[in-house]
Amino acid sequence: MAQIRIARRVLTECIAAMTFPILLLSLFVAPVSAPVVAETDRSRARWCGVETTPLKPSDRSWTEWVVLRLRSRSIWRTDLPVLVTAVLLSALSLLVAFFGFIGAAALVFSPVFWLFGIAAQVGPFTPESVGQTLLAVPAGIVLGAVTMAVLTGTSFLRDLLLRTFSRSRDPDLLTKLEELRTSRASLTAAFEFERQRIERDLHDGAQQELVAVVMRLGMLEATATATAADADANQERIVRLARQAQAHAERALERLRDTVRDIHPRELSDLGLIAAVRELAARSPLRVELTSTGDDTQLSSPTATAVYFTVSEALTNISKHAGVENARIDLRCATTEVHVQVHDEGVGGARIETGSGLAGLRERMRSVGGNLEIISPPEGGTLVVASAPSEPPW
Repeated sequence: MAQIRIARRVLTECIAAMTFPILLLSLFVAPVSAPVVAETDRSRARWCGVETTPLKPSDRSWTEWVVLRLRSRSIWRTDLPVLVTAVLLSALSLLVAFFGFIGAAALVFSPVFWLFGIAAQVGPFTPESVGQTLLAVPAGIVLGAVTMAVLTGTSFLRDLLLRTFSRSRDPDLLTKLEELRTSRASLTAAFEFERQRIERDLHDGAQQELVAVVMRLGMLEATATATAADADANQERIVRLARQAQAHAERALERLRDTVRDIHPRELSDLGLIAAVRELAARSPLRVELTSTGDDTQLSSPTATAVYFTVSEALTNISKHAGVENARIDLRCATTEVHVQVHDEGVGGARIETGSGLAGLRERMRSVGGNLEIISPPEGGTLVVASAPSEPPW
């Protein structure tokens, strides 16, 4: 096992030596290149048996992650020093590998060169007899071993510097903290958006209806206390005002139920995710084709809630922006995970923007260990894909 790790270290140093020109050019596009080089160096260290934590989340693209790193101050403390270290040590590896291995090869094959009338010169040494060429063979083996040892030492030096930068600045914790801050900011914006929506729904819906009820009841009281001279006319007016107050109260109750359902639907708690999504599809103004498989009894409440609101928001966006009247839902529940797709053939072009409902849903899915992805090319429809484990990781 130790021999394999040494061979890996020598191999990675040879690769670093060959990529030295690329690393040198990457200095001209720093700091953009710094996170990529630093993350690659962490991967190299793990391959050589050193325990390091990758900073790039598996669900993020390189472009998204580099942009995120460029916004953080830790790039100047960790990634750029690793980039500079990689360039310097790659230059050292290039010199050692080039002169060491070429010199070793020349010494080892010195007798062969002598047969063809060539005296292979290595530094100040030039063989002048067959005996000297034979003595050069073990010297070449020793030089090759020394070269491998120096390359191995250079690899260990890379690891030492990488751990030093990581330990002194704790980049893993800093990166995770920055991701938590970004996630918290997104959740805060999404919660503020949701709070404003609930406030708007209550103000424009139930509150207006209840104000109308109060006004009708006031008019009803005034009419009931009027003089008995117009008893018949007052009785008819009382009946009409009572019916209007009742109608406004019923509408206010219905709007309150809609608002409460948008906060947390009762069907989800009582009947489960599949039944709640089926009810959601039935209430939607769209013609929804629902396909559901599996058993949702194993789903935790946070996971089921996150998936439900993902479907709800997707259907709402389709009805508002897609320009179509049809949608398709594919819901699959398994023992360990749940997977849902909501597809339409509308105008496409949907994006997850900061502070939007979809951004809040993505953070909600991530909070239960899942993920939300939007595939929406222009004029190519929109596919919302969400998945999450049955039980959150916390």
